[in-house]
Amino acid sequence: MNMFEGREGAWLRWGIISAVVLLAAFLLVQTMSALVGLRYIGTGVAAANTISVSGHGENLAVPDIATFNFNVVSDKPTVAAAQADATSAANAITAYLTGAGVATADIQTSGYSITPQYTYQSAACPMVPAVPMNAPSVSSGGAVSSGVSSNAIVYCPPGKQTLTGYEVSQSTTVKVRDTSKAGDLLAGVGSKGATEVSGLTFTFDDPTAVQTAARNKAIADAKSKAEALASQLGVSLVRVVSFTENTGGSYPQPVMYAMAAGATDKASAPVISPGQNTTTDDVTITYEIK
Repeated sequence: MNMFEGREGAWLRWGIISAVVLLAAFLLVQTMSALVGLRYIGTGVAAANTISVSGHGENLAVPDIATFNFNVVSDKPTVAAAQADATSAANAITAYLTGAGVATADIQTSGYSITPQYTYQSAACPMVPAVPMNAPSVSSGGAVSSGVSSNAIVYCPPGKQTLTGYEVSQSTTVKVRDTSKAGDLLAGVGSKGATEVSGLTFTFDDPTAVQTAARNKAIADAKSKAEALASQLGVSLVRVVSFTENTGGSYPQPVMYAMAAGATDKASAPVISPGQNTTTDDVTITYEIK
């Protein structure tokens, strides 16, 4: 009798076919996973023969963002009065900046403090006579000796601390997207009541793009070195098996500061050049060779 005949035979055929299909699907998935894994750098069988090269890239670009800080400080008898005065000055400067085209989102309060102010008065230091070292005594000649030291002690009591008022300090960071206006804005905030202006720096609105350009140069430098080395060794480059990167960041070239020609008052705008920023990138690439 044929084992595949009848109802039981039909179920048996169905079970065998299903098992074969499932097994084939499993093997297909495993094969595809192995093939996909080979796409990634450094996967698969470890390379036995390799060379490593380093590359350096520099990207020189003109910054498109300027940032600076300004402070307003107010010293008043009460906290409320000091806060009101500082707030008035900060608001006047903010209104000036927004009127000059600086976006509100580019003006950020970076610090705020309230500090009590004291005066210290030193007390007088009186002279206190020294305490007798011995009781009076009679000498052989009948003279009386008091035994009192001629030195005196200077005593200085603690000084007096008096609260005189409160100092309110507010710091603000400003981002200027039109670097040609930086000098005018620096002078402007000073004329509107800022007590300190500092921290002028130039950077990029999109630092990633600048860093990517430096990285591309570093990779090209490393690849050129690898090809030259392979040619000298008489070998061929097969694939990249490892890659490391060290971003050096961006640093400015010298920036010149000068007062405008003919300027005579303190509110004159300084002539400021954003210069150029150098962004660096270093890579190390290991190639398999044959």
